[in-house]
Formats: sequence, C-alpha cells, structure tokens
Amino acid sequence: MSVNLSETLVIGVSATALFNLKEADQFFREKFSEDKNTAISEYRKYMLKHENSALKDGTGMPLVKALLELNKYQPEGESPLVEVVVMSRNSPETGIRVLQNIRNQAIKISRHAFTGGESVVDYLDAFDVDLFLTTTVKDAQKVIDAKTCAAAILKNPPKNPKKIPAGQVRIAFDGDAVLFDESSELVYKAEGLDKFIQIEDEQQNEPMQEGPYAALLKKLAKLQERLPFSVESSPVRISIVTARSAPAEMRVIKTLRHWGVYVDEVFFLGGLEKTKVLEAFNPHIYFDDQDLHLENASKIVPSGKVPYLSSSLLNSTEK
Repeated sequence: MSVNLSETLVIGVSATALFNLKEADQFFREKFSEDKNTAISEYRKYMLKHENSALKDGTGMPLVKALLELNKYQPEGESPLVEVVVMSRNSPETGIRVLQNIRNQAIKISRHAFTGGESVVDYLDAFDVDLFLTTTVKDAQKVIDAKTCAAAILKNPPKNPKKIPAGQVRIAFDGDAVLFDESSELVYKAEGLDKFIQIEDEQQNEPMQEGPYAALLKKLAKLQERLPFSVESSPVRISIVTARSAPAEMRVIKTLRHWGVYVDEVFFLGGLEKTKVLEAFNPHIYFDDQDLHLENASKIVPSGKVPYLSSSLLNSTEK
C-alpha cells in the first residue's frame, strides 16, 4: 500500500533526541575507548539488560507529543497531519528499550528505522522527513550540507520547563541563517551594523533568499491550512525571535508575505537578550544558529542549533 505524505509534516527524531540515553551512550563510549572490538557486544548486553527500564524524556519529546496530538483533527480520508519517525543507530534488538518506552507512554509513532550502527541520514529522503532532530553533530551537518531537510542538534533539556497550554504547538525560530539565507548575516559580520541596516532598508521590497528552515516554515503553513481553524486562531503558533531592529525589520515581514506564510509573533530585539522573550512565548522548541543565544535559551526552553553549511564563511566567525 502506497502512502502519500506530501501534505503531511514529517518529523525524524533520533532515539537520543526523543529520550535521555546519556547513560547508555556513556557506557558505550567507555567500552569503545577500552576495546573497540568488544564495545558493540558489551553495549548490546547492556541494552538487553535494561530493555524494560524506563527512560526520561529527551529534548525533542515535548514537540513530538504536541505535534502528534494534532492528528485528532485529521480530515477523514486524508493523509495524517503529522507523522513521526524514530531513527536510531541501534540494532533492532538493542532498540527494544526505545520501542518499549514509546509503547508505555502510548506515543502514536508507527514508523522506525534502526540501522545497526550505520548513519540514519541516508534514509531521511525515503521517509519524506521535513525536520530531523538529533544529538549527533556529524549527522546534522551531513543533512544541512546535502540540503535534504531542516536539521538541528538538540541541546540538553531545560531542568524546569514551564507547562505549555494543552492543545497548542509553539515553535520559535531565529531569522537570518535559519529561516532566511546567511547573506545578510555575512554583511553584518564583515561590514558592521550600520552597513547591514542600510542594505536591509534599501532592499526591503526584495524578498530574502530561503534559508535551511524556509521549507519547514512553509510546511507548517500548510499544516495550519489543513486544520479546522482560521490561521489567526490556529493551535500551531509560530514566533520569530531576531536580533534585528528598525529599519531592518520591514524586509522580514515582506519576505514572509511573499512566501505566503502567516507568523503569529515577531520580536525585533535590536540586540537585546532573547531569553526573556523566549521564556514568555514558552515554545516547545526554539531554533537558532548561534551558541551565543542558545547557551542561555536552552536552560529555559527546549532548543536546537542549526548548523551552517560546511562551506559557509560564518563557521569562522562563529568560532
């Protein structure tokens, strides 16, 4: 039976992004450093021994649960609004612990990929993934470089997250080098704030080029259209939190209009700290390209870093 997911928002999530598997990962790394030949065998024994043990939620869990709840609005006879695929380097056998915890929490995930040590990245296209959440830097970088889909390296979960109103999905994005391409950011880094503002104001009627998360934003807009709500009252709430300020703000709004995307909230902070705004918006996840912002943000809201292209000049400026 062929399933068409072209209208469905598909989230690929690694097992370590969905659950807290740090203990198991640490065990494997310690064994690997001692004896590479037996590390996999010892890890298999460890996972079998603990396959019925409960796991704590990972950083990606709040978003996954909230998105899957939207399927209660699925129009009859149509494809699901949201699908989630768990993608893990575990073997099927060592993955039983993950599957068991999914069942115990009654999370409605039906698709999985267990690759037995091989990279899961090559299978993203096969599952029509729109967003890949992982804790592995190398995997996220490979996805971004191939421009397969949006990808983020998730930070550790916040210790005391605030409760989000039931029935809502709240997602926050940075702007430049995330939703939009990096050209404006490069101007700012190379030529300074004044030149950046001048160019952005002069080109306010010229839409910005798409960044690594533009396709995801458009897919979220499509999701909003499929829900039985007006876009203004949609349970999917989208926010942009950017360091831009006037007169560089108009180009952002006009670009979103050009893309046909409705965003609930936009904050032009003019260089102010983002943490308080994010705390007030309280998203299920926040995406940014800079550790400078993510270091504090990740302490209060689930957060993910969007890698630059390996060839990007921003890599050197970030360092």
